[in-house]
Amino acid sequence: MIHFASARYLLLLVLIPVFFLIFAIVLKLRKRRIRKFGDEVLVRQLMPSYTEAKAWVRLALFSIGFFFFVIGLSRPQIGAKLKEHQTKGAEIMIVLDVSNSMLAEDYSPNRLERAKLAISRLVDKLREDRIGLIVFAGNSFVQLPVTTDYVSAKMFLSSISTESVPVQGTAIGEAINTAMRSFSAQSEKSRAIIVITDGENHEDDPVAVAKQAAEMGVRVFTIGVGAPEGKPIPMDGGLLKDKEGNIVVTRLDETVLQDVAEAGNGLYVRAGNSEFGLNPIIDDIRKMEDEKYSSIVFEEYDEQFMYFLAISLFFFVLEILVGDRRSRRHLFRR
Repeated sequence: MIHFASARYLLLLVLIPVFFLIFAIVLKLRKRRIRKFGDEVLVRQLMPSYTEAKAWVRLALFSIGFFFFVIGLSRPQIGAKLKEHQTKGAEIMIVLDVSNSMLAEDYSPNRLERAKLAISRLVDKLREDRIGLIVFAGNSFVQLPVTTDYVSAKMFLSSISTESVPVQGTAIGEAINTAMRSFSAQSEKSRAIIVITDGENHEDDPVAVAKQAAEMGVRVFTIGVGAPEGKPIPMDGGLLKDKEGNIVVTRLDETVLQDVAEAGNGLYVRAGNSEFGLNPIIDDIRKMEDEKYSSIVFEEYDEQFMYFLAISLFFFVLEILVGDRRSRRHLFRR
């Protein structure tokens, strides 16, 4: 398997057809200038050493050299061996509420975006822990399976919106169940679920589900997002209203989130603007016994760039040696 450590340089390959196009234009302009001096055939007879064929050969050699130079610049690497990689850490499933109530602006810019920012900062601090992402509203879905690929985690996180789950509601219990099913087979001890929600209008019994999770060795933490006094929900340039035309006000339901955390042998934290609540929860998770995980990865790479640069140098030198004039030497003379 070939891996390019600096793949961005491969974009330079698009210049090769540009070289031929520019050269064709230059030749056309040169012929136009020759015609100004008189008959083209007669003028060429006055320049017996000039040959257009060699010019094309030189360009072809230069382009081949440039091709190999770009490949070398991109640092092609070959995986030298597969190796079992051992890590220690926890498996953390983050369960994020994406219902419309998370659009309330009691945080800047709103509850959902503030939660995504806090999760992104958490990912930046992780080292060997495995992280997964569940989004939920009336239903729940696995947005990202448990992984140590933090770059992908942040990419999936950035794409989350209230449209990620089409069915509205706040099915916290179902979301916890989805998270429990999403842990890897290697995970037995250090497993944690972090539920981030306003807790309002829950449609099932999340406390019973959290208790079941605790019995299976999974700790359930909750972060309450929002203000108890409530905030309206911006929607389509206005404010969300119910069927009777009244403005919908969403309020933080701390009671249910505290009960879920208690049943799940976890911790409840109310999110603040400066400290969202993930740091104290992660500190608590760090006290759990680390789980050992193994994965098969390409541990080492062999650099191959020097071979491509050597080939490119060969073609560049050959292009110089060819020259642009017709050779006057003949192999056979009569």
